[in-house]
Amino acid sequence: MTQAAAALFALALAAAIADWAAVASTGRGRPGPPSRVRWVTKPLPLILLIGAALALDPADPAVRAWFVVALALSLAGDVALLSPRGFLAGLAAFLLAHLAYAAGFLAGGVAPAAVAAGAAAMLAFDLVVGPRLVRALRAGGRGALVVPVVAYLAVISAMVAAATGSLALVAVAGAVLFAASDTLLAEQRFVRQRRAGDLVVMVLYHAGQGLLVLSLALPAR
Repeated sequence: MTQAAAALFALALAAAIADWAAVASTGRGRPGPPSRVRWVTKPLPLILLIGAALALDPADPAVRAWFVVALALSLAGDVALLSPRGFLAGLAAFLLAHLAYAAGFLAGGVAPAAVAAGAAAMLAFDLVVGPRLVRALRAGGRGALVVPVVAYLAVISAMVAAATGSLALVAVAGAVLFAASDTLLAEQRFVRQRRAGDLVVMVLYHAGQGLLVLSLALPAR
């Protein structure tokens, strides 16, 4: 870990905390226009994490290249979701981000048995979460979103399975937290709002992305 990367990690954490405070201050309610401060605090942590990823000494440069692509796509998704009409654009950006992360794990080499175990675990998870989301979408008159949301779940599962195959515990933890954030976000939007749910979404998201970037600096398995 270089000094520049460590400093950027610290700044990213500070920016994330500022964003959590901005989310907490909005209170509970359906998604709507964000406060002006979130147009700064929401994208800033990802900008700083991209800088950290570029500044650190990676265990595998090919993995870093894919992860930087994933972070850039995540940044695009963050900005898109700031608009009430940007959900589908954000969904597409994050779907591509998960694919880029999966490609990064594959570029670094994966253990097939671990990938299979991760895929099995995510399949079991999807069989619980998927039908719940589909019912909520149809009940809410959003049937057109069923296919995109189910496809997104499949891509998340593939990313977590690929992370599991890397046998890197920090990366697996980051992937799981990222997937948990996305799942809770879907619950918040389509099933029911939970107290402090939006705040938990962002905490899980930033923690997941941070761990994924941190995994780049750790020794390869």
